[in-house]
Amino acid sequence: MPISFAATCLRAALYILLIAGIAQGVFYEALYLPDIRFSERGFTELAQTGLLALSTLLLLYVRVGLRELSQVSLLLLAFVASSLIREQDVHLDTHVFDGAWQLLVALIILPSLYSVIRHRRAFAGQFAAYANSLSFGLFAAGFLTTYVFSRLYGRHDLWRAVLQEHYLRDFKNAAEEVVELFGYALMLIAMIELVLLTRRWALTRRTG
Repeated sequence: MPISFAATCLRAALYILLIAGIAQGVFYEALYLPDIRFSERGFTELAQTGLLALSTLLLLYVRVGLRELSQVSLLLLAFVASSLIREQDVHLDTHVFDGAWQLLVALIILPSLYSVIRHRRAFAGQFAAYANSLSFGLFAAGFLTTYVFSRLYGRHDLWRAVLQEHYLRDFKNAAEEVVELFGYALMLIAMIELVLLTRRWALTRRTG
């Protein structure tokens, strides 16, 4: 079921609005919330949590509601849910116990990896179908942005070299956290595209 040009333009416009809204939120945080900007209570951190939570819910819908790409969606769900838990590390370490987030992540990742390895043939077939989709390309871009580029871009040495005697940790934190936020936004868009893709697959099977 091909996607029409009008539908593509509509989705592109909505994604642009999403990115613009996030950028405006970061601007508002930097301008009007100096006491909490780029902290655990600031817009950027809360937006990261919100984007990951939405991505997790969409993946649950794909896996449980649509019952599509069972092994691929399981692996994606484990990764995104683990990222969501990782973002809560300060709260978990403070209010539960030190290292709580590592334990929770292990409880999610290990059974998921076991299932994927056990059903590796099904996973390989599902991944071959998913790898040729827009969703996979967006997810890969989000992953590289958040887990590779943001870490390198947010290095202390880089910002000390750029700012020299004017170096403040706030610059480094802002750069890293905002790039990370953009990566999570790309991953959310990827999950939206995955839902739309798997809904088309499910509809095709029912009508075919």
